Amino acid sequence: MHDHTGFKERVDGVLVRLADEEEETLLALHTELFPLTEQLRRSLARGKRIRAAFLYWGWRAAGQPDCEAVIRAAAAMELVHAAACTHDDIIDGSRMRHGQLTAHAAFDAAGQRSTALAMILGDLLMGYAGHLFTSCGLPGAYLARTVPLWTALMRETMAGEFLEVLRTAAAPAREPRVAESLEVARYKTAKYTVERPLQLGSTLGGGPGALSEAFSAYGLPLGEAFQLRDDLLGTFGDPARTGKSNLDDLRGGKPTALLALTLEAAGEDDRRLLAKLVGNPELVPEEAASVRELMDRCGARQRVEDMIRDRIGRAAGALDTVPMPAEARSALRELAGTAADRSL
Repeated sequence: MHDHTGFKERVDGVLVRLADEEEETLLALHTELFPLTEQLRRSLARGKRIRAAFLYWGWRAAGQPDCEAVIRAAAAMELVHAAACTHDDIIDGSRMRHGQLTAHAAFDAAGQRSTALAMILGDLLMGYAGHLFTSCGLPGAYLARTVPLWTALMRETMAGEFLEVLRTAAAPAREPRVAESLEVARYKTAKYTVERPLQLGSTLGGGPGALSEAFSAYGLPLGEAFQLRDDLLGTFGDPARTGKSNLDDLRGGKPTALLALTLEAAGEDDRRLLAKLVGNPELVPEEAASVRELMDRCGARQRVEDMIRDRIGRAAGALDTVPMPAEARSALRELAGTAADRSL
């Protein structure tokens, strides 16, 4: 079994050192930047380091050995994720993540211009991602061949976020559709969480085109399963375990596959209930419970579980289509289970 705890500690070490170095540099510019350095450190303090793991095992699948340089390159994926989460929390109005105040909520609690400062933090995190990746210590020729993938990762992530915002704002005139929800999941989550980190790792390692293709066949369904699980956690999850609210998605009317499937199966009376409650920013827990009951009763929740199971199976099968070291194959099978089969 892959020692993910040990791997996570190595990635955490890289991020702590980055936070230390940047805190010193920023405070040397001006001591009033302390709130920025504080939130920078907090935004990097938690996480399962799944994206870093995918880049690492993409590298190992290409036949390359373990080294500290690739750990630094992998850690850059966590900076991309921290940046995306910071911006996503602003867009969604989410105030809790990992059981702590989100960046914009923390700035707000301190009486500061919350949205503006959190946007700056998110931009800074994305800049640090590029810096850490390009200064990781791998040869310049290795890094150069990843430029198209790095560009694609940025483009696709922003496209997914943009589409979700457009489609959320379009409600209730435009009901969510399953295919459109999965399209957003593909760009917003699947590609930057699984597919692109794997391909960045294998491309850094000089892996063949067939390996990159297999990683698309593995990464896209697994990334969709990851987002589908996130959708379930966002509505049915226990905040004490997930560290975030289970009301935000319903209050925001987020066009998830779960909501789309519920609308497909709902009768006229249930549709009226959904129209009244979903998208209401003042939704209370008792009302949310009635929406969850409907999602269970109409079979939407189970259908999402079935979709997750199907995608995990497809991802696992893709690993058998291309040669790779046994350790890498085993680690990726393990990651497929843990990434999308998280507890409610």
